[in-house]
Amino acid sequence: MSTTTSDVHAHGGHGEHGEHNPYHQHHFATMEQQFDTSKIGMWLFLVTEVLLFGGLFVGFGLMQARYPREFVEAHTYLQRSLGALNTVVLLVSSWTMVMGVNAAQTSQKDKLVRYLLATILLACVFLVIKYIEYSHKFADHLLPGIFYGHQAEDLIKGTHGYATFFSFYFMMTGLHGIHVVVGIVLLSWLMMRAKRGDFNKEYYTPVDLVGLYWHVVDMIWIYLFPLYYLIS
Repeated sequence: MSTTTSDVHAHGGHGEHGEHNPYHQHHFATMEQQFDTSKIGMWLFLVTEVLLFGGLFVGFGLMQARYPREFVEAHTYLQRSLGALNTVVLLVSSWTMVMGVNAAQTSQKDKLVRYLLATILLACVFLVIKYIEYSHKFADHLLPGIFYGHQAEDLIKGTHGYATFFSFYFMMTGLHGIHVVVGIVLLSWLMMRAKRGDFNKEYYTPVDLVGLYWHVVDMIWIYLFPLYYLIS
């Protein structure tokens, strides 16, 4: 009997006459179907994430239209160099994640572990830089909402507009930071499994799905950076 692509698939599929894959769930006919279903599920989840941030982007735009001068002036208190550095850090982490997925697809266990570790370290660097930036805001009382208490002469008038700007700043960058922390947890879980030898060219679905998540986290920052740091 000839073997078809539905019987043996690059993601680990063996037909009913072949060796059973321990990661093949019984409710899927083939590993190919299991992989595709998992990927569709992840894309649906990521769409909800985009919708979540999309609402915040719309809210920011509406408030910027209401307080145009205050938003432009308030953004000058953000540290553009740190924002740009974090952008580079996340772009590099996207590359290490891509290389990690490729290592899993080609059964290169040691490379997979190294690339996952590199991605985790870069994510930690991102959070450290963000902590440094946040600490400056707290020291200057550039805080959201009722906690705003900056005393510089140029930001005293029209306080509500400035407080609104920093409310959105902390809300959106903070929510993004939470997603980075979740990414670190997922990547650490992948790395532990990779060390165990769970992933190879026949089964790498979790690596691929976490990679998709990480790319969306990076993409959101790519939009946040110009929105806050490059207002003209």
